[in-house]
Amino acid sequence: MFDIAVIFLVLTALLAYVNQRFVGLPTTIGVMAIALILSLALIGLDKLGFGQLHDFEESLLESIDFSDVLMQGMLSVLLFAGAMHVDLSELRPYRWQVGLLAVVGTLVSTLIVACALWYFLPLVGVELSLLYCLVFGALISPTDPIAVMGILRSAKAPKNLELVISGESLFNDGVGVVLFSMLLGTIALGVAPTPAQAGLLLLHEAGGGIVFGLVLGYITFRLLKSIDNYKVEVMLTLAAVLGGYLLASRLHVSGPLAMVIAGLVIGNHGRAEAMSDETRAHLDMFWELLDEILNTVLFVLIGMEALIIPYSPNVVMAAVGTVVITLLARALAVGAPVALLKSLFALPTGAWQVLTWGGLRGGISVALALSLPLGPERNVVLALTYAVVVFSILVQGLSIGKVVRHAARGP
Repeated sequence: MFDIAVIFLVLTALLAYVNQRFVGLPTTIGVMAIALILSLALIGLDKLGFGQLHDFEESLLESIDFSDVLMQGMLSVLLFAGAMHVDLSELRPYRWQVGLLAVVGTLVSTLIVACALWYFLPLVGVELSLLYCLVFGALISPTDPIAVMGILRSAKAPKNLELVISGESLFNDGVGVVLFSMLLGTIALGVAPTPAQAGLLLLHEAGGGIVFGLVLGYITFRLLKSIDNYKVEVMLTLAAVLGGYLLASRLHVSGPLAMVIAGLVIGNHGRAEAMSDETRAHLDMFWELLDEILNTVLFVLIGMEALIIPYSPNVVMAAVGTVVITLLARALAVGAPVALLKSLFALPTGAWQVLTWGGLRGGISVALALSLPLGPERNVVLALTYAVVVFSILVQGLSIGKVVRHAARGP
């Protein structure tokens, strides 16, 4: 495993260098695009009879449990790092807006995507059961905070709009993972839970994750406040994140939500009351660097995954339609309420366009799709997921700056 980690780190560094030196795209988008082009080139060479490099990359990817690497490894660090830099005093005036978009928006989007796919896929000769359509809706509806926050910063969105989109992406991820887990449990058991059982599971997963995150954040805060040594304090935060996520999974509560809450507690109360200026500077530098490195590695992995995604002409047509469906679902579930309830959301004119187009999907959706049981329906879900993720990062991610400049002006 160490050898594989080294190979990917070296490859990521080289791709980041090529992007910085010759391409000039935002780092995460650039390395993903280059990795995707390389993967497609290897597929082409394999068709021509030069399959050595293709086989090597395929064996390398198959040796990695993408779902386990992201969901049990990277995700805790990336979510904590993102939440730690959210200012609660600035986010507080928009707490109800964020809550509505994260919870109601995710649930509505899941239903819209599932119903639309259920009717659309048979038209292009692709079969997918209603339950798997719901699973796809649950894993694709949450926006990826890792992708959203980095690209929004570079797009220079208005501060209040950036706060709402970032806050929504941090929390809708937890909602989506909980919903996905419930549906996956239904597939495994073959029996749908009753409304009461579903409610209790949601309360345990989501509510337990929030409570656990508060406890974890408070304990870490007290430890940080009792000493003044930036080296030890940085280690304490890293231990809290990795150990906390592991314990959350053992307690069967939402690890993503726990990391978001812990990050908010330490990034706000911890930063203000438990750290010296020197500690704050070193802590910020450590987490920003770690966030950037893991984020870049993640997008290289996404680009390389093109090599093992199963596609056929029918699935390609289904993928194109699915991209349109997910955009429409995002517009109806999130964009429409913001446009119709302007006084409630108090966002700039045209904010609904930014919220719709800025709803980027990333590695979390791919990881959830890869965690499905092996079978033909998993292959379809994985192919559709990958198409939506690649489109959202390469097309939406590269054009969100223009959308921000043209649509989010005015009071």
